[in-house]
Amino acid sequence: MADKQFVKEIADINTDFPQWYTDVVLKTQLVDYGPVKGTMVIRPYGYAIWENIQKELDARFKATGHVNAYFPMLIPQSLLTKEAEHVEGFAPEVAVVDVAGGEKLAEPIVIRPTSETIICSMYSKWINSYRDLPLKLNQWANVVRWEKTTRPFLRTSEFLWQEGHTIHATREESMAETLDMLKLYHDFARDVLAMPTFIGRKSEKEKFAGAEATYGMEAMMLDGKSLQAGTTHHFGQKFSKAYDIQFLDKDSTHKYVWQSSWGVSTRLIGGLIMAHGDQRGLVLPPKVAPIQVVVIPVAAHKEGVIDKATEVANALKKAGLRVELDVRDQSPGWKFNEWEMKGVPLRIEIGPRDIENGVATCSRRDTCDKFTLPLDGIAKQAKKLLTAIQKDMYTKSLAFRDSHVKVAHNMEELGEILDSKCFAKIMWDQDPASEALIKEKYQATVRVMLEKEKPFQQVCTVDGKKSDNLVVTLVARAY
Repeated sequence: MADKQFVKEIADINTDFPQWYTDVVLKTQLVDYGPVKGTMVIRPYGYAIWENIQKELDARFKATGHVNAYFPMLIPQSLLTKEAEHVEGFAPEVAVVDVAGGEKLAEPIVIRPTSETIICSMYSKWINSYRDLPLKLNQWANVVRWEKTTRPFLRTSEFLWQEGHTIHATREESMAETLDMLKLYHDFARDVLAMPTFIGRKSEKEKFAGAEATYGMEAMMLDGKSLQAGTTHHFGQKFSKAYDIQFLDKDSTHKYVWQSSWGVSTRLIGGLIMAHGDQRGLVLPPKVAPIQVVVIPVAAHKEGVIDKATEVANALKKAGLRVELDVRDQSPGWKFNEWEMKGVPLRIEIGPRDIENGVATCSRRDTCDKFTLPLDGIAKQAKKLLTAIQKDMYTKSLAFRDSHVKVAHNMEELGEILDSKCFAKIMWDQDPASEALIKEKYQATVRVMLEKEKPFQQVCTVDGKKSDNLVVTLVARAY
């Protein structure tokens, strides 16, 4: 009965997915709405997920030779105007300050929508010789983009992210960096978020403003829509020429540097929710779950129960796990429901009968399976279980995704596939007119080009014509 009352608090995941999402992020206390329209307050439970994402990614960045820095969030408007394509791309979203300290500023200041301009202005001061290269910086920061339509984590006026900005002596090095970081994101999504992704080049229309080429990572959500979960960009020399970033090479000539940029944001948390959740709420992969194991005393008033539960919790903590011992004055059933909704991977219940039998009753959040484990050596077993849960969550997500990707040979099939809440693979001739037709007719977009995949037909899915530019391409409705 408790479960039935509990799920009434959350909209049905199958009939109203957007409301289900909103209910989950609010009721699990991941976020609350900020006082300024379109902003979110990331609450401790939500921020703990971001900290775990940050910790895992930061270690990977540093292992590949990147170092962290921090640049101002206030950017002179004149800096933003130096690279015309970049300015045009961000102009509708830019927030500008023109009064400060009670006085009108001589030059308006832009609140950081992204940091290319401020970073490039500093690079032009710092770089002199080939000996200064490569320079591989990353920044953990907030950005502000004045979005018209917002949803917590997925699209907000202010959000948290990391942005890598690297400069190199050659195009080859810069392009290698762009693709290496795309692969790093892909591996991170698989190994940490238990989320399979497609990676590939974006279309000209979808590329980052000012980039020579953009590559994206696309993840499938449970409603069949795609979420752009990360991007990497090859800037070429567009920004280095606009901001005059030159170096004296070994041949004693001055050359413009080559640049890359790459980033992921708190949008990943939205992806986690929509890729793994269920009717009970969140289902969190152990590697990013703020609490990996919750220990709940049952019949806590009886002698020895609290002591044994505390002993188990301490053993789990000593084994390096993130553990919560829930001794609040609430019924066990109420606690089960709350921790299930919050997506804690493993629940351990300790009651008088469990103690008598030398076991603990356990429940996996991903499968809702219940079973017992011996109290002796329970920490070691819990660690094994969490490893299994992490792996099984990825396997389940991969199976779901692969069963929802279908090949479209023509426009009619494309429409049917999209309406069945699936991704479509098409053969695309890279013609912007074909891309526009897909959006106009089906409210779907070209997500990424899967250039390494073998062609499945010799004509474009959209217009039926032969072309030398055909490439297997992922099309989906997207967030």
